[in-house]
Amino acid sequence: MNKIKNIFAFAIISILLYSCGSSSSTEVDNFDHEAQALIDNDTLVQFLKKHYFDTSTKTVTALVDGATALYDDAKLKSMSITENEIDYTLYYYVNNLGSPTIDKGKPTVVDSVFVKYNGQRIVDTESISDSFDSSSTPIWLNLVRPNFTSFGTIRGWSYGFTNFKSGDNITDNGPITYENGGKGILFIPSGLAYGNIGSGSISANECLLFYIDLYDFVKGTDHENDGVASIDEDTDGNGDPRDDDTDLDGIPNYFDTDDDGDGVLTINEDANKDGNPANDFSDTNNPTLPDYLNPDIK
Repeated sequence: MNKIKNIFAFAIISILLYSCGSSSSTEVDNFDHEAQALIDNDTLVQFLKKHYFDTSTKTVTALVDGATALYDDAKLKSMSITENEIDYTLYYYVNNLGSPTIDKGKPTVVDSVFVKYNGQRIVDTESISDSFDSSSTPIWLNLVRPNFTSFGTIRGWSYGFTNFKSGDNITDNGPITYENGGKGILFIPSGLAYGNIGSGSISANECLLFYIDLYDFVKGTDHENDGVASIDEDTDGNGDPRDDDTDLDGIPNYFDTDDDGDGVLTINEDANKDGNPANDFSDTNNPTLPDYLNPDIK
């Protein structure tokens, strides 16, 4: 069932690029991303100090007397992220962590998620735009975008959703319905969104906020259905499977059906036939290297 959902998720990603895709423009090579990251963080901090979460409207609103600024709200959390050697801070507000009956944990940065969202631009420290994109019904999205393609979400989503849990599917002869899912707000610096390029109505170097609902996710998403979960194809252990390419063919392992380039598909390098090629070690001269990453074993 997980693989069916995964295939469905991957199939629809190509038509869902506006809110979470990348611009086709070429990035300016000499842009100072490190300086912009500092500017972004200052913008977000000032914005969070000047706004609060209005529980009556369930929206981020300009601060009023007697309200607790988002920056001082116990529900606001932050996470430090390093991308391309640039340090960022992503802020997220937890309305509901998520309390599913069957707890699958939290999605990884490469899982497929079933979500609803509403995005707004942080115009400046005082102003928020109208919604630039939203989903009125839940949709499947992929939390990772391979470096060679536009499929997938912005990096702020990849990291932000790892702080929430999914809910329970209570659908009964009607529309797909979930309860107890994670619910919150992501405050994303431009470097983890559309950077110095922008996209559509989103200007270059513009921070974003997203109201998000996490209904479900595919635990251990396997993008190319090779029997190895994408998160487990992080061979260098740095938490980012996008930069692991064993056969150096330009396709990261988690998107490569033949990871070692030996002409045998990874799914067929499962010597013990347990459905997991990652636990097969046939080379006595290299006993810690799984067969699917070993071009000497076919």
